[in-house]
Amino acid sequence: MITDYFSYAFKNLKHRKTRTWLTMIGIVIGIAAVVSIISLGQGLKDVVLGQFEDMGADKIMVLPGGSMFGPGTGTSVLPLTQKDYTAVQRTKGISAVAGMTYTSSQVTFKDETKYTFVIGLPLDADSRKVFNSMQSFKLDYGRDLKEGDWNVIVIGSSVAKDNKLFENGAQPGNKLTINGVDFKVIGVLEPIGNEQDDRQVYIDLDRERKLFGTEDEYDMLFAQAKPGLDVGEVAEDVKKTLRKSRDLKEGEEDFLVQTTQQIQESFNAIFSVVQWFLIGIATISIVVGGVGIMNTMYTSVLERTYDIGIMKAVGAKNSDILMLFVIEAGTLGAVGGVGGAILGGGLAMIVEIASTSALGMELLKAHLGFELILGAILFSFVVGMVSGALPAKQAASLKPVDALRWE
Repeated sequence: MITDYFSYAFKNLKHRKTRTWLTMIGIVIGIAAVVSIISLGQGLKDVVLGQFEDMGADKIMVLPGGSMFGPGTGTSVLPLTQKDYTAVQRTKGISAVAGMTYTSSQVTFKDETKYTFVIGLPLDADSRKVFNSMQSFKLDYGRDLKEGDWNVIVIGSSVAKDNKLFENGAQPGNKLTINGVDFKVIGVLEPIGNEQDDRQVYIDLDRERKLFGTEDEYDMLFAQAKPGLDVGEVAEDVKKTLRKSRDLKEGEEDFLVQTTQQIQESFNAIFSVVQWFLIGIATISIVVGGVGIMNTMYTSVLERTYDIGIMKAVGAKNSDILMLFVIEAGTLGAVGGVGGAILGGGLAMIVEIASTSALGMELLKAHLGFELILGAILFSFVVGMVSGALPAKQAASLKPVDALRWE
């Protein structure tokens, strides 16, 4: 019986091709938007969470003020100092600590002068081990910084590319001038995916401090908890130690201590809000499509009033008529959902290819799972059924005599 309903529905949709396609436009656009947003969002989320996993769950970050996401975002004028570094290092449960600095500065290459961040990195083996596990900096070509390097520099991928930071990209062997001092380029990093990171340059931590006169300061500390300990509890111990070292009361902290797990949870919360907001906007198109289906089904009821009368005259029940029109409306929505899923998947793949080509890395990766496609089609089927409920109820309530008199 159900198969007969669907067969009848497809027959009617095929009979009214132009109206069917015009009705489905809203559903197609809405589902395409939802599928592309969810697939790209999930792909981006997978990449970011993968980076958090690479960092390891045993890492703790210490920053000045309320800064969370890198250079230029801090709200405190009080930097971290060597005293803070030592306090963190002596905290129970901490196995290793690494500190870094970043300073916005003019960088000159040939006749061009631009502003970018100069990053000071620790070059001793223990610190680099902690730091490298927290950051996704990988050498593309040339050589990396090593302990003892002084007036040499490693540059981000955008500094090496033409028309990114400079008109002609810098390469190993070239000289960059920072704060009046010449540095020789020795290596180029792989693209990180963030333009700000890719435009940065990297030098020895001690050299950076000497260059800018910040010899007792850090802009960020990375700490590694000892194996087997609860990282959250160790982070709390770090807070207590720093409060004592800085003579601060609880709640008056002028520093921020976060674990990678906490940063991950913050990212998930923010990302979910943004993604659902975008999905909500896309859903408006689906609602518009639903209204279109309702309008089409009302028209269909009027056109087939005489047919409804005949069906009732030969024994069709009100429930049969109701089911007939509800399934037809649902089928109309489902067909639109199939078209939207195909279009949305295609758009997501295009964005993935374009972003990979532009960034040189897979940051936006389409995640087109079977559950997403099936869910989109089922959702559009339900939207169609709901939209067709009132017209179907009207059709079912027609009296056979009145329906047979309809012209």
